[in-house]
Amino acid sequence: MSTRIFSYGSINVDHIYQMPHLVAPGETLASTDYRQVLGGKGTNQSIAAAQAGVPVLHIGRYGKTDSWVATQLQDAGVDCSRVTAVDTPSGHAIIQVDAQAENSIILFAGANHSFRADELDALLDGAVSGDWLLLQNECSCTAEMISIAATKGLQVAFNPSPMDDSVRALPLHDLSLLVVNEIEVQQLLDCDWQSQDQLVAALRDRLPTTKTVVTFGSKGALWVDAETVIFVPALKVEAVDTTAAGDTFLGYLLAALCQQSSPKTALEMGCKASSLAVQKVGASVSIPTRAEVDQI
Repeated sequence: MSTRIFSYGSINVDHIYQMPHLVAPGETLASTDYRQVLGGKGTNQSIAAAQAGVPVLHIGRYGKTDSWVATQLQDAGVDCSRVTAVDTPSGHAIIQVDAQAENSIILFAGANHSFRADELDALLDGAVSGDWLLLQNECSCTAEMISIAATKGLQVAFNPSPMDDSVRALPLHDLSLLVVNEIEVQQLLDCDWQSQDQLVAALRDRLPTTKTVVTFGSKGALWVDAETVIFVPALKVEAVDTTAAGDTFLGYLLAALCQQSSPKTALEMGCKASSLAVQKVGASVSIPTRAEVDQI
């Protein structure tokens, strides 16, 4: 059986507004365009991994009035047998995207926070040692899910976004892979590192048994483990929307690891995929196919 990804992740309805610039406090500003699309970090990462060619089983919830979100997930190749509709409204995001492709996001958790700890074990039924659990910080019971997955022998990949103080109290020692951006890693380590060597030392001290990937946006991505340090530069492209770039990177990175690629190859795959994603507007709709990535 192929290595599978059990993706315990958010499902959001994204409301995307194109703006001349990000709205300042007290300012009222007209948008130049509006779109409603399927989003959520969990959804985006599931779609990216599925597009990369690995089996992905999504664990998530949405409001009963938004059945189209499950249809789109399934159409993208994601197993939705553990995606359910609930009475709670769907999670959603209000996203501003400015003329420089930077974004500002407001999240509402909604159905993503309707999970209870006593439900989690059953949601991982059928997962076997060696499979991956992929999760972020947008669903409830994150700590419990990490611990249950580790007990079952799953490899756990965690993207702690949104980052908050609770993340430091999570069982991070149970992680196989931590993926953070440069702001999140600084918040997690609570230190102002000045060089790559300082960052590597801090990660090895804080998480000695965890493989860590730090993304630096248009600069590239760094892999750190107990023995290896690898940096892969990002591809130079003209970005129009960076909303799902990090999720696309992570989905393709993890898929490559599932396919037994080396860390360097996995980083390169993630960078190629994200370079295509930033050239389209939207979240899930911007995620490229494997064929598109392989053409780079």
